[in-house]
Amino acid sequence: MPLCTLPKLETTDLFLLQFSLFSRKTSVSLSVSQGLNQETDRLQQNKDTVFFRDGVRRIDFILSYLDDKDGEKKQERRREFEANLKKAGLELETEYKSDSDDLKTYFLKIHAPWEVLATYADVLKIKVPFKESDIPHGQDVPLEWLSRPFRLPGKVMRPQPDYFTSPFDKDKIDFFLIKNRDTFFPPSTRNRIVYYILSRCPYHKEDRKETDKKGIKRLLNNGTYTSAFPLHDCRYWERNTNKQCESERYHLYKNWARFLCFYKEQPLNLIRKYYGEKIGIYFAWLGFYTEMLFFAAVMGVICFTYGVLSYDDNLTSKEICDPSIGGSIVMCPLCDKKCSYWKLNSTCLSSWQSHLFDNEGTVFFAMFMGIWVTLFLEFWKRRQAQLEYEWDLVDFEEEQQQLQIRPEFETKCTDQRLNRITQEMEPYLPLPKKCGRFCLSGVTVLFWMLLIVACITGVIVYRLAVYAAFASIMKDSPTKKIHLVGSLITPQLATSVTASFINFVIIMILNFFYERVAIWITDMEIPKTHLEYENKLTMKMFLFQFVNYYSSCFYVAFFKGKFVGYPGNYTYMFGKYSRLRNEECDPGGCLIELTTQLVIVMTGKQVCGNIQEALLNWWCSRKARKDQYSRWEQDHDLQNFSQLGLFYEYLEMVIQFGFITLFVASFPLAPLLALCNNILEVRVDSWKFTTQFRRPVAAKAHNIGAWQEILNVVAILSVVTNAFIMAFTSDMIPRLVYLYAYHPGSEATMSGYINNSLSVYDISQIPLLSTPEEGAIPAWYRDYRYPPGHQRQYSHTMQFWHILAAKLAFIIIMEHVVFVVKFFVAWLIPDVPSEVKARIKRERYLIQEYLHNYEVEKLKIQLSQSFIIEPKPELLEKNVI
Repeated sequence: MPLCTLPKLETTDLFLLQFSLFSRKTSVSLSVSQGLNQETDRLQQNKDTVFFRDGVRRIDFILSYLDDKDGEKKQERRREFEANLKKAGLELETEYKSDSDDLKTYFLKIHAPWEVLATYADVLKIKVPFKESDIPHGQDVPLEWLSRPFRLPGKVMRPQPDYFTSPFDKDKIDFFLIKNRDTFFPPSTRNRIVYYILSRCPYHKEDRKETDKKGIKRLLNNGTYTSAFPLHDCRYWERNTNKQCESERYHLYKNWARFLCFYKEQPLNLIRKYYGEKIGIYFAWLGFYTEMLFFAAVMGVICFTYGVLSYDDNLTSKEICDPSIGGSIVMCPLCDKKCSYWKLNSTCLSSWQSHLFDNEGTVFFAMFMGIWVTLFLEFWKRRQAQLEYEWDLVDFEEEQQQLQIRPEFETKCTDQRLNRITQEMEPYLPLPKKCGRFCLSGVTVLFWMLLIVACITGVIVYRLAVYAAFASIMKDSPTKKIHLVGSLITPQLATSVTASFINFVIIMILNFFYERVAIWITDMEIPKTHLEYENKLTMKMFLFQFVNYYSSCFYVAFFKGKFVGYPGNYTYMFGKYSRLRNEECDPGGCLIELTTQLVIVMTGKQVCGNIQEALLNWWCSRKARKDQYSRWEQDHDLQNFSQLGLFYEYLEMVIQFGFITLFVASFPLAPLLALCNNILEVRVDSWKFTTQFRRPVAAKAHNIGAWQEILNVVAILSVVTNAFIMAFTSDMIPRLVYLYAYHPGSEATMSGYINNSLSVYDISQIPLLSTPEEGAIPAWYRDYRYPPGHQRQYSHTMQFWHILAAKLAFIIIMEHVVFVVKFFVAWLIPDVPSEVKARIKRERYLIQEYLHNYEVEKLKIQLSQSFIIEPKPELLEKNVI
């Protein structure tokens, strides 16, 4: 039947038809609504996700806040801030406190759409792939099967293929390899871009241009928001249930953060992909440093073993312990008036202990460490250059200097000037203000350094007072062996150990206060860039830590026992009326005391640091795992990774580096202790980052920053300190001079060295205030002086000057030999491998070639389109006619 001949419907029929259509429409809409509600309920039930409720848009950042007393002001700030975020193109979604686990925290989820990511990737010049690399990773290594137990799966070591990359250009999108816009920028790049927007977004009203009301940092400081962080991609102990989402955190925990993986290589490319280049560089440096420590530790163990094996050939200690030699030598009192005489064989144990570290092998080890430091730094430069290329950091420094201006600098510097490079107005700090802030900062640092010196002076006074107290309890007659403090501890050892512990406690207390002072004065200087801020804080902290940790070791190594004088003419710390006589070295030398000081401070620092980290992590990991626990709440309950988080990790390792290089001649086992600590440190740090810390905002860094120059300075200084330790702290040079120049027999042996190294003094000539209570008898002291009755009594003998000349000659020879080898090795090993240079040149060539071809093809397309669209002039003339 034709449509035009349809029968006419009655009113009742029309009503029934409309009712039927309405019922069907209602049922369809209800079914659709029920399906959407079911999907929404399913997404809400599964909150362990990194997506919005729609399951499509990825959460790039989380802001959390609470309602409190100042709610109105903070609500207004949040309202303006979130409105400006939306104007910047970001998409927001709020999780209300009724849905949170604690029923009081709001969570604001932030998503950056493609347009925002592309715009800021262009602004930040983020490098993205444009062509898959055609350069092979490397050739087959001989005996490759030996390294298989230490390797990780290929997908973990290289989570993505190698590409040639170029800075992103929004106008040339089709030039790059964009397969999927949602996954083109990795999560680390996405959260870096969002944080860049957050740190510069204002929260003032449009009609009130208040320059100081800008950035998420200020909103965190004033309590408007309680935290800001990107999300981990999954729980660390299980994979993400969503196949579209990565499970990189799970792979990091499984293959890197567990202690059972301590012998495995580190997945540096995955670390860099997940945490960013700055954290990746830190773990690369820490791993390389630990690997190089293995060679130093092996050589240190060999030198220590030599000292143990030559234990029985130590004639010097045998003479000291011999009752007929050391037992018959009565030594001068250790303090004035109340102290008694003592016998040389009471130091038998300390002389044997000193031989373990003060032997012929120690000289070789000190020179070896000077060369090892150079090899470590040079090979690290090569490794760093390789990482710079692989991680697209070759041209990064200029970007960092120009683009990464601190929001605090923009806020606090109200003065403007023209940038000659960009020809744009930019904030700057005038020179008078800069000088004033710099002077105040310098005075503060100097004050704290003088405070350290004052504390060290107090410890020295303690050493002198306690040393005299220990010595005064030895009341036996000079014909008997003196009692020791306890069964095995000499007065020297007891004083050294207790003073070292007190010094360590003072070090930790001063560190606690100065860390806060250093941050305050660095903030006061208002550095322009993040790099400049970290470099200034690094120099202040290291300068303080250098004086704080090493000053006591410098005192024992270069001052103790060097300015003692001799009986009748002793040197006093604060003058003769103070009665605090300067400390003397043990007859076996001061090296064993330097070893004691180094072991206590170095080991104590490492043990306390590990215990502190373990307790903190245990305290923060007490919460039980919950099934119905959203991804943002799980991360919110983790520790915040501050901007200075890596700073303290670097500082800890560089201080350790100073211990094992500056004073390693006194303790060859120091590299072994450092190696054991670092094997644990790598896994503890990786475990903290993976399980206990929120995911940090990805940041770029092409090297280890100011720490590189600090390591270079420490390396040069270590050669000088070890040469002086071997010359003036060790007893090696006097023994060698005696062996080859002053031994009385035809055969060169150390027999008679103890008698040769001591001088005699007539106590009857000593001043009345210093005369012992037991009377005056001839006694011995450690020096090279003429005996009483000689024409030049108590003045230095010619042997003293020969030994001094030998010490100076040794310093010059050792320094020149080590420095010549250092410079030769540095010249021989190029900083950038030739293969990396070739790859950089090839990549730059390909970028130019591909860009040229791209522009040519684009121009051809434009010309062809314009030729088709525009009509020919002849046709136009005909149409006019």
